[in-house]
Amino acid sequence: MNTMTSPSRPKVLIIAEAANPEWVSVPLVGWSLANALRAVCDVHIVTQIRNRDAILRAGLVEGQDFTAIDSETFARPLWKLGNRLRMGDGKGWTMMQLIAAASYPHFERLVWKQFGPAIRAGDYDLVHRVTPLSPTISSPIAAKIHKAGVPFILGPLNGGVPWPKGFEAERLKEREWLSYLRNAYKMLPARRKTLEHASAILVGSRHTQSEIPAKHQGKCVYLPENAIDPDRFSLQAQPETGPLRACFIGRMVAYKGPDILLEAAMPLLQQGRLVLDMIGDGPLLPTLKAQTQGLKNVHFHGWVDHTKVQEIMIRNSLLAFPSIREFGGGVVLEAMALGLVPLVVDYAGPGELVYPDFGFKTPIGDRAAIVRDFRAQLTRIVSDPSKLPAMGKVAKARVNDHFTWSAKASQILQVYKWATGNQPYRPDFFG
Repeated sequence: MNTMTSPSRPKVLIIAEAANPEWVSVPLVGWSLANALRAVCDVHIVTQIRNRDAILRAGLVEGQDFTAIDSETFARPLWKLGNRLRMGDGKGWTMMQLIAAASYPHFERLVWKQFGPAIRAGDYDLVHRVTPLSPTISSPIAAKIHKAGVPFILGPLNGGVPWPKGFEAERLKEREWLSYLRNAYKMLPARRKTLEHASAILVGSRHTQSEIPAKHQGKCVYLPENAIDPDRFSLQAQPETGPLRACFIGRMVAYKGPDILLEAAMPLLQQGRLVLDMIGDGPLLPTLKAQTQGLKNVHFHGWVDHTKVQEIMIRNSLLAFPSIREFGGGVVLEAMALGLVPLVVDYAGPGELVYPDFGFKTPIGDRAAIVRDFRAQLTRIVSDPSKLPAMGKVAKARVNDHFTWSAKASQILQVYKWATGNQPYRPDFFG
């Protein structure tokens, strides 16, 4: 491994095809992580042209702080095709990943065309590909970066959590037919070469780490990709007096579980012992409203701008989130940052983020089992909510210590030092 020219502030080329401060999901993760790393490294961000205007509005200087690569000639037609094939807005996620896997290599080749000479000349201590997050999308330039003697950092990688048994109907509603074939990507030579030429692999979930071949496990560092911006989530939960208040935040679709929550909570709602704030929009919304017709203690807020969500969240003591297929679980961290206590299904992202001293988990099972267990846990909490304020303080401290973007940047700086030989041991942030 090559030693960095400046161990304290390495020169890093960040490849983040999706990085946008004005969007949500993966683009917001890409932007937030790349931008946070600017505080601890000398960073140049390479992103796709669609993000250019938003990054300029965020105050970065084009050419100095970032470069926008125009790969639209190839990407736009494929993206339009993917939107037609997915058969519904927000559906067919696996189809969109297939389209991304087809279009992304062109973007990286354009990156190499522009930055390859500087990488070979040693102008950068490391190259770090932050997005795409999907482990199915290989890097066609990883081998070239490795050959240039520059460490290549991959990740955080996350995704591909299997659909749990008993939810085939939900799987089909989401147009996830290709998910049955997803594991085929593991046999692709491009994937093998990408992993071989990575100096460090950041894995955003234990499931993703389990899919990395054994011979590359020594390169893996577990680091959930989500974090929060303390400026955006700066308020403190101040639950309204009266019955216990809980909120649900997410798309109103079957796999997120809003219908599961309402069914589980129905006895408590009918008894007036619980109030629910349901935040989000989606195809299930009319059915959910019909399901709770006549109940004045269920409030549907529809879609709420992400800058305004916390104003609703802080009225509550509890985040009730029975999603059965969540890769990262960013909404769980956002709730914890405000001092809410999470109640989640113990599966994938949320299950890895929540511990008994600041949250509650129910086992994964079929729909009936989750309804049963969620109802039992809600009933216990409503019957004795006295522990919630103290648990909320622990939840908030957990996020402040480990899951702010600045904390994430400091953690990744340790990975950089390890990958370049300036730190002898592989970082382990969560045991």
